[in-house]
Amino acid sequence: MTRSRYQIVETEYSYFMTCTIVSWLPVFTRVEAVDIVYESWRYAQRERGLKLFGYVILENHLHLIASAPDLSNVMQRFKSFTARQILALLKSKGERTLLSQLETSKLQHKTESQYQVWEEGSHPQQIRPDEMMWQKLEYIHNNPDRRGYVDDPTQWRYTSARNYAKQPGLIDVITDWK
Repeated sequence: MTRSRYQIVETEYSYFMTCTIVSWLPVFTRVEAVDIVYESWRYAQRERGLKLFGYVILENHLHLIASAPDLSNVMQRFKSFTARQILALLKSKGERTLLSQLETSKLQHKTESQYQVWEEGSHPQQIRPDEMMWQKLEYIHNNPDRRGYVDDPTQWRYTSARNYAKQPGLIDVITDWK
């Protein structure tokens, strides 16, 4: 398998991205693991200029629409920080089976760590016209519904669908992006 590289070049635009746990392992069934994602995004919002326009977190992957002055670097730091924190969490909880799976799923060239949490890359897609933004937001927000987890996207706890429905969300999201 070849290594992928971020293709975020025009930083004035927002990007739709997907971050997937290796082997689609269910890491985000743990509330504390989801909290690590939110903590990292809040830090990036405060310190790195991250603008979050939409997201959903499912048990083994997440989608987001975001922009930042150096979005590629923000995403690399996000994945690095969250991987370290998630591994620390799993070790503290004695999650030996999941840790073993993260070790077994690690790519051979990943020699700096015993484990791999995230798949490489985020498959960034530049968002330009408003229609594309709405299409990606609809895809993100309807993901839990399509999987049969909820009947209404706003019922899913870890999504910006709540923000767009003027309900309290778990993180600040820019909904007035036009």
